[in-house]
Amino acid sequence: MTSVQGVDATHLVLTDTDLSDCLFSGAFHLDQLRLEGRTTLASTPTGWHRRGIAPVRWTRRRTLAEEQHWRAQIAGQPTAPAGTLPDPRRWRTGPHHPDPALTPDPDDVAALYRQLRKAFEDGKNEPGAADFYYGECEMRRHDRTGTPTAERRLLWAYWLLSGYGLRAGRALGWLATAMLVTIMLLMAFGLPTSSPKQEATGTVPAGGGTVTFIIDKQDPKNPAGDRFTSKRFDKALNVTLNSVVFRSSGQDLTTTGTYIEMTSRILEPALLALAVLAVRGRIKR
Repeated sequence: MTSVQGVDATHLVLTDTDLSDCLFSGAFHLDQLRLEGRTTLASTPTGWHRRGIAPVRWTRRRTLAEEQHWRAQIAGQPTAPAGTLPDPRRWRTGPHHPDPALTPDPDDVAALYRQLRKAFEDGKNEPGAADFYYGECEMRRHDRTGTPTAERRLLWAYWLLSGYGLRAGRALGWLATAMLVTIMLLMAFGLPTSSPKQEATGTVPAGGGTVTFIIDKQDPKNPAGDRFTSKRFDKALNVTLNSVVFRSSGQDLTTTGTYIEMTSRILEPALLALAVLAVRGRIKR
């Protein structure tokens, strides 16, 4: 199928349909469209690509033709020759490529993704709606006219940390990185040179035999000498693992170490929650 533009999709059911080049813009009631069987949609480009000097790799997901056309237009891709098969390493160009006035912009494409996502969710297929939610967030993140700057920045952080709550591997990767950084910082600055010892001082009042003991505890001293030892690593690992589950390790720390632990007790459980959310989004029924 190449287009449903101008179609009222209220009672439309598509079964085992190839929608790789299907245009949805201009259709009505897409949220009531039913997609049954094996539905094929165009995928993101394969392989590694270069953005400036940085190598990038597109997340594998199903995309609408409108997003393919918009990305091909902003990337400045040449129009594909008629009759040739689509290049899996490139975005697909649209019928009006490269005219930006006739190519749907991110605001239009986000609305399409939103309606199709609702259609899947109403059909109790939330894992199937995941790619449409990802596409909707992508379009909102790139929409410079309808999405406020602050919201786009939040979406960018959400994408970077966990792929909009749909990429558990990304969230776990950041969690492992945060834990490793926490361990290194604790070993370098957070653990005192030695555990503070209790000291007792006695006072003998004049003319009496009464002795009063005042128990004092030394302040933790900043580390000096060899900081990266197996013993210090074990202590730092204990503090970090407890931070992931909002627990205090009870380990004596320097002032810097206390702030490091406080930061990790906020950041690392949040990353773990994002990973759990991503797994749940892929298996929920």
